[in-house]
Amino acid sequence: MNQAIDHRHRLSTRLAFLTAGLAMSAWAPLVPYAKERLQLAEGPLGLLLLCLGLGSLLAMPLTGALAARFGCRKVVLWSALAVCLALPGLALAPTPVLLGLVLFVFGASLGTMDVAMNVQAVIVEKASGGALMSGFHGMFSLGGFAGAGGMALLLWLGSGPLVACLAIVALIVLLLWRAGADLLREPEARDDGTPSFVMPHGAVIFIGALCFIVFLAEGAMLDWSAVFLSAERGLEEGRAGLGYAAFAVAMTVGRLTGDRVVGRFGGRRVLLAGGLCAAAGFFTAVASPTPAVALAGFVLIGLGASNIVPILFTAAGNQNAMPASLAIAAITTIGYAGILAGPAMIGFVAHLSSLDLAFAALGGALLLVAAGSRLVRVHS
Repeated sequence: MNQAIDHRHRLSTRLAFLTAGLAMSAWAPLVPYAKERLQLAEGPLGLLLLCLGLGSLLAMPLTGALAARFGCRKVVLWSALAVCLALPGLALAPTPVLLGLVLFVFGASLGTMDVAMNVQAVIVEKASGGALMSGFHGMFSLGGFAGAGGMALLLWLGSGPLVACLAIVALIVLLLWRAGADLLREPEARDDGTPSFVMPHGAVIFIGALCFIVFLAEGAMLDWSAVFLSAERGLEEGRAGLGYAAFAVAMTVGRLTGDRVVGRFGGRRVLLAGGLCAAAGFFTAVASPTPAVALAGFVLIGLGASNIVPILFTAAGNQNAMPASLAIAAITTIGYAGILAGPAMIGFVAHLSSLDLAFAALGGALLLVAAGSRLVRVHS
């Protein structure tokens, strides 16, 4: 990558992350509408939702090679175009089979965009010489709030699902029109004979394993925090969603301030402190006698976990075992598998024992992340 990096490339990267968060979260408010339109029970709906994750998992390992060959700009823009085409289909699909196909395309497009924008983020951060990754991921979180909130507001105001989707598509197109000119055009510089795909190995496996644990914790917060508060701590079901809200807000705040924190204390120290803080959050929730204390634990989890994944993406760009684009694709895939596997794994442990034990086990796993901080190469 020979082109100079300046503030325009940093802005385009932030807008790409914002757009991805916006697009991904726009689906969530549509789920009840799809369930009602197709008259789906919970079981068949759950199987359909797996199509989104399956599309992402299959596309992510291939995206590193695409970004390395064609450059980040083409991959981000073409995958974003596919997202824009798929979103209205989510509101219109007339049969479960068609909805599953659209969800697969939607997931594959989002997974491709996710990897390509993280490859760009690694290149921009390395060329800038300072910590930027947490801020990029913070923009993704902001996009998530905007997408889910904007869709919910449009639907609440009486817009149909299709109109709401088209409004989100228009916003995505506007953001990418602004960002597109400054997305990185040149392919990654590689030696002749470098394969376009290699199995993850060396430091990439280790970094991917740490990502898996953190994404596992994030998936547990998404799917089990409300159940924990209502079933284990007696909070009324109508307020149990406060658990994930507390976690998500804390994570967003942590990421938006994370670049300054990493710049001041260094990636390894923040990785160590973040792992310890997130682990303490799970242990606090397990030991909590009241919902209020459990909520405080969820805030600690969000703050602690907020900068771990951005630091690990930076480390993936600095390792020498694999080309950066292929390493980013590998750890994104491994990490995303944690989000998909998390709910089932937590449910299995909770069924055999209790949700308290499952959350305590996650706290223990995050202690392993903290212990692994000394082995992670944060700087090139």
